[in-house]
Amino acid sequence: MAQSIVEAQSKAKAIVDNVEQVIIGKRDMIELAVIALLSRGHLLIEDAPGVGKTMLARSLAKSLDCSFKRIQFTPDMLPSDITGVSFYNQKAGDFEFRSGPIMAQIVLADEINRATPKVQSALLECMEEGQITVDGVTHKMPTPFHVLATQNPIEYEGTFPLPETQLDRFILRISIGYPSVADEISIMNHQQYHHPIEQLKHVITTGEMENLQNAVRDIFVDELIKEYIARLVTATRDNALIFLGASPRGSLSLFRTAQARALIHGRDFVLPDDVKALAIPVLAHRLIPRITDSSHDRSGKDIMHQILELVPVPGAQAR
Repeated sequence: MAQSIVEAQSKAKAIVDNVEQVIIGKRDMIELAVIALLSRGHLLIEDAPGVGKTMLARSLAKSLDCSFKRIQFTPDMLPSDITGVSFYNQKAGDFEFRSGPIMAQIVLADEINRATPKVQSALLECMEEGQITVDGVTHKMPTPFHVLATQNPIEYEGTFPLPETQLDRFILRISIGYPSVADEISIMNHQQYHHPIEQLKHVITTGEMENLQNAVRDIFVDELIKEYIARLVTATRDNALIFLGASPRGSLSLFRTAQARALIHGRDFVLPDDVKALAIPVLAHRLIPRITDSSHDRSGKDIMHQILELVPVPGAQAR
């Protein structure tokens, strides 16, 4: 097991290193994005325009030897623009399915919150069940299948908030943030003559990616760690500041991503620190804060910070 963990860590690190050639100074965010992929989950990247959301998603896709499609969401899109349509082929004398851009292993859903909720809901079935249904016929998605979605803050003009059911489908939500002065200078230097993404090559194959995802499931999780995860999620349901807490899908997401983080750090077991590091990006976007006069400015992230301070961390237990 030790040797396979070393090999798996090396391959996961290769993805992070590759993406870091494009996204400079944001290694922690890149690692979270890779954790989402290793956990077989979908990633939501939320931030202001121009900070590298699309570049991060494209860099991840280019680092994997997978089929890739990009969907640029706009307010006038229709669900069929994503899923595809059935049309009558006069030569064949029968209906044929013409697949949409969602039928790819890596799908970049760019500015997803610029589309109407009806269009956004077209992604629900494929994100959760790995299939789409068009005109009563079900079509399986390719494997592996990952949606890397970007969105601008809701305050920006021309955006629609994602439904809670769709937010819950994203295993992680991350925010890149602005670069430091030194990193911004480095970005200018790297892009003076060409964009680094143009030279980016894939570093692992589709089969190696699936092997990494299988290795994540073998990471040991102690019963005390499982209880810690359950208590954190339960605390979101019993909090006076929260109208709607995290669902069991949130518990499973925190469980799986903690396993992936342990693998990236070269361990075959999960630590409480793995859970603490992932609790906010995994759970905060699943919470609906209660709006009151005293807590109108409390976000899910702020409340999760409080919960992490209140819920006791489990002590060490011999394996």
